[in-house]
Amino acid sequence: MLVGFSTSDDAGVYKISDDLALVQTVDFFTPIVDDPFDFGRIAAANALSDIYAMGAKPLTALNIAGFPIEEYGPEILTQILEGGAAIVREAGVALLGGHTIKDDEPKYGLAVTGLVHPRKIVTNAKARVGDALVLTKPLGTGILASALKKGSIDEDQMRTAIASMATLNAAASEAMLATGAHAATDVTGFGLLGHAGEMARASKVRLRLRSSQIPVFELVREMIAIGIAPAGTRANALEHAAFTEFAPEIDVDTRIILSDAQTSGGLLIALAPRNVERLLAALRSSGLEAARIGEVESGHGIAVDV
Repeated sequence: MLVGFSTSDDAGVYKISDDLALVQTVDFFTPIVDDPFDFGRIAAANALSDIYAMGAKPLTALNIAGFPIEEYGPEILTQILEGGAAIVREAGVALLGGHTIKDDEPKYGLAVTGLVHPRKIVTNAKARVGDALVLTKPLGTGILASALKKGSIDEDQMRTAIASMATLNAAASEAMLATGAHAATDVTGFGLLGHAGEMARASKVRLRLRSSQIPVFELVREMIAIGIAPAGTRANALEHAAFTEFAPEIDVDTRIILSDAQTSGGLLIALAPRNVERLLAALRSSGLEAARIGEVESGHGIAVDV
């Protein structure tokens, strides 16, 4: 085992030979949008993201689903699986089958296996003092999904976020490999601060984030202003406060956004400053709203400035 539980990395890595290692992950969750096809796309992209975050190539996938078949019938389940299959095909991955059980609430995701050279694994444990930090997608999907469930926005208003969640992190992974990334993680349910905190602990460094440089989806602040934020986001914020030092100017809404539980978020990448512009150019040419959001320094934990 080359990568296991100890660093809270995105996927496990098992060495097969001097030139080959398996990368394995599994992820599934309940619907965050109303359209079943979109739900399938988002869930599949989210599961594949763990492989891309390790600098690996996904190879095979297995469906995992729970579904109340008597209540909804097979048509909706079929649409969910078709959405997942569309993303799997886009990724060039072989879908080998899977397993479905009866459940009171729909759940869907993938178990994914990828390949990587043992000496080319990108983990969250090798960020270096002086590195720049780049984020490849905006924040706020958890808050927007909660707003959708409450009827405060509709799916048309969430369309940009849905497109982002269904976008594979394949291009971001390729770009970070081409620019010599030292460390990376994808930003998902633990929020930006949570996953950044894992990188800081694993790398034994301090991450300094510039909140004004962090991209955020439209309507997110408006939803927070009317009291909308998922329970998971608020729980994250309480936990993150233990290892995050906020500048006095950082307001409560910004703190919530930085802890927002993301689905199929972007990659947080640490790399040498001289390579940042080349990385950003590659990401933006792929249609990603990427930004340099901070740097790595000596110390521990997270610092957030304006």
